[in-house]
Amino acid sequence: MIRISRRLAAIGALAAQGGILADIGCDHGYLPIYLIQQHRIAGAIAMDVRQGPLSRARENIAAYGLLDRIEVRRSDGLAELGQDEAQTVVIAGMGGPLMEKILREGARQLATVRELILQPQSDVGHFRRFLQDLPFTIVEEDMVEEDGKYYPMMRLVPGGQETGGESRDSWDEADYRYGKYLLRGGHPVLGGYLQQEKKRLDRLEEGLRLSGSSRASTRLLQVLQEKKCIQEVQERYGFDM
Repeated sequence: MIRISRRLAAIGALAAQGGILADIGCDHGYLPIYLIQQHRIAGAIAMDVRQGPLSRARENIAAYGLLDRIEVRRSDGLAELGQDEAQTVVIAGMGGPLMEKILREGARQLATVRELILQPQSDVGHFRRFLQDLPFTIVEEDMVEEDGKYYPMMRLVPGGQETGGESRDSWDEADYRYGKYLLRGGHPVLGGYLQQEKKRLDRLEEGLRLSGSSRASTRLLQVLQEKKCIQEVQERYGFDM
């Protein structure tokens, strides 16, 4: 039985039972191996634009005797994924801007997908805003901490309305920055992330105030706005800061 990181296990836990999963940017191929061993998916397509990761993935898949269940395919993003080939698409471990590019360019391939599992590594607030323009809706979020790093992730399904008929217009700045479902659920890992962010912003504010330049003043205003947002979140949702 393969052992995977807490991050990958949490990503896998968001996937629906029984379908075919396309892992975009598969790296070592650990996620589809794990999900098949857990009897969670029927099969998978492990995809990457680089030959190195694909070779490693193929070796690992062969080592676990799963070459008949997991196809390895070279692809730039979603370009080589056919329509109706996969019910679940996972894109994880990349920067938000790269994931936006992949999703934008893969609109045709995504037309028949039943769910997206996404785990951006950067620009997460901007990425959540970008997702509002897709014909998918966030219905579930999770966050894990591993080795001092925090990893937000989300599950999306086709449609323009959220569960319960709630409009996307109901999202506010904190929802985009920190995740509406994480906030409303009082996710314990999010509390740790907010504490870390508050400390980071405190240090940044101190340095900017010492600088005194006009550029630093502009950035200081942004930092103060971010701190205000965290304070409002703490007061509204009761996170222990």
